[in-house]
Amino acid sequence: MGGLGVAVGALGGFGYWQFSILSLRVVTLESTLSSTTALLVGTIEATQATLSESLTAQKESLENQLGSVSEHLSNVSGTVGTLEKLSKTDPELLAKYSKVFFLNENYAPERVVTIDSVYLYYETNPETIHVSVWPQLEDLLQRAKRDNIELYVLSGYRSFTEQSALKDAYLVTYGAGTANAFSADQGYSEHQLGTTVDFITTGLGGQLQGFEKTEAYEWLLDNAHKYGFTLSYPANNGYYIFEPWHWRYVGVELAEDLYRDGKHFYDLDQREIDEYLVNIFD
Repeated sequence: MGGLGVAVGALGGFGYWQFSILSLRVVTLESTLSSTTALLVGTIEATQATLSESLTAQKESLENQLGSVSEHLSNVSGTVGTLEKLSKTDPELLAKYSKVFFLNENYAPERVVTIDSVYLYYETNPETIHVSVWPQLEDLLQRAKRDNIELYVLSGYRSFTEQSALKDAYLVTYGAGTANAFSADQGYSEHQLGTTVDFITTGLGGQLQGFEKTEAYEWLLDNAHKYGFTLSYPANNGYYIFEPWHWRYVGVELAEDLYRDGKHFYDLDQREIDEYLVNIFD
């Protein structure tokens, strides 16, 4: 009996030893598993962070590239739009005539409209103006009226033939020397462009002489640029006598720049003027 008890005790001790070994292995495995899990989690998180940074960088790079491409396309589109606009704009409208460039007998504005007789000095003598200039001219005349300024149109568009007949009449009346000082030959008149008007006011007996001393002229000096008009022949210009009544439409942008800088149309180089052509009717 005593031997059996010793055997059983021995077996029990062996089982306990095995159990302890197994428990130790479990603890070791759990520790290893925990470490491995932590390592994997850390690796995954680091990889995710790296991927996230990489994706963010790639996204920003793509956005920058797309932005650059979009800007380039916008510039190309703008250039194409500008070129298309220029192709539809008469290049003669801002050319320096008056003894510089020549308009042949076949040139005429794309279309002219009749100026409302209420704005004409001689209501029974119809006058016309370039169709795209009329809205600005009408606004100018309406503004003058609201400011209690007596301002009327004496002359608008004149064809090559009309300018020729007018110049011939002046030559007969005043002689070549005097006529050439204030009247352009046919083909050199701004009136043929359809963008130019001669203004007049009351109190002068229907004459242009003395216009520079009137309130109408002073008003034009202060306001005409707002509507795209500029004085073509100021005092001491190199083309004709001082013509305070003669105003040419050049577009609001150019007219305002000339006014701001204290310059006149013929003071500028033709290349500088041409830059304004695309926006002449904006």
